[in-house]
Amino acid sequence: MPSKISDLGEKLLIKRLLSKSKNPRLNSLFLDENSIKSLSDDAALLNLGENYLVACSDMLIQSTHFPKEMSPYQIGKKIVTVNVSDLAAMGAETIGIIVSMGLPKNMLLTDFDDLVDGVLDNCNKYGMALIGGDTNESSELTLSGTCLGIVGKKNVMMKNGTHPGDIVAVTGPLGLAAAGFKVLLNPFHNKNPLEEDTKNLVIKHALEPEAKMKEGIILAKSNSISSATDITDGLLSELGELIDANENEIGFIISMKDLPIPKEVFDIANITGSDPLDMATAYGEDFELLLTVPPNLFNDLKTKLSIYKIGLVDSSGKIKMIDKEGNTNIITPRGYEHLK
Repeated sequence: MPSKISDLGEKLLIKRLLSKSKNPRLNSLFLDENSIKSLSDDAALLNLGENYLVACSDMLIQSTHFPKEMSPYQIGKKIVTVNVSDLAAMGAETIGIIVSMGLPKNMLLTDFDDLVDGVLDNCNKYGMALIGGDTNESSELTLSGTCLGIVGKKNVMMKNGTHPGDIVAVTGPLGLAAAGFKVLLNPFHNKNPLEEDTKNLVIKHALEPEAKMKEGIILAKSNSISSATDITDGLLSELGELIDANENEIGFIISMKDLPIPKEVFDIANITGSDPLDMATAYGEDFELLLTVPPNLFNDLKTKLSIYKIGLVDSSGKIKMIDKEGNTNIITPRGYEHLK
């Protein structure tokens, strides 16, 4: 029997919490069937008649989330990005964000100002306001964001809803953020030839990720999406989340050759001795959207935005990866997980 939270890890701990939360006392005018289902989703749905108020929360901690190369300005941007990404996964338009800050008392005032500028600039980028927050003393920089958005009930995207036969797709390339962290955490680029453009591209993806808000809104309004989530903990981990969230017995058949892995990921994997497939599927921080789409709607959806087909949904309850030789391997859902 587990005795410590580290015996479970973040994902099982959340499931334990949710099992205690789903009870009849939750019923209210602001909760409907989807509100209860959204307890295990990227954000919570509050019933406002024709629309849902969408609410999400993320916490970032210096020692866990911010490499030393990340500036205070980039840190401020990221607390906004991670929250907006959860709204994007539901197809919501932004309203505002509340940011609470745990601040070391010896933090430089110029660093504080830069951090706040990062928050405000990204709020402006995603069309919302900083609407509140709190400050307190902390031994290390800790930021907690609570973001609010709105989406029409007929447009909302959730993790639950996919069926066998649906197409699996992503909105963009995978592995660039992992490549960026490889560069930052290993000084190999000082000893090995690495094009400056490649280095700058991957580091930017690692330190300044972007939420796919516009894409999320387009996808939601298309009414073509059977399920969706954002890729923060790695593709394989997110596929596992979709399996767990669905009422139907589903699995996935993913084609390795169809994964949109850029050349830069292979270049850096080659220099560092890393596996480019692992970088693209298990590292996370890409902030692309992972989608399932009924096959009869996929081609029309592709005319609205750029998406990449990477596989199909089946009823196996497993994740199968077809390698470039045509061999099928059963893959365990894995990726970054806190508390492990």
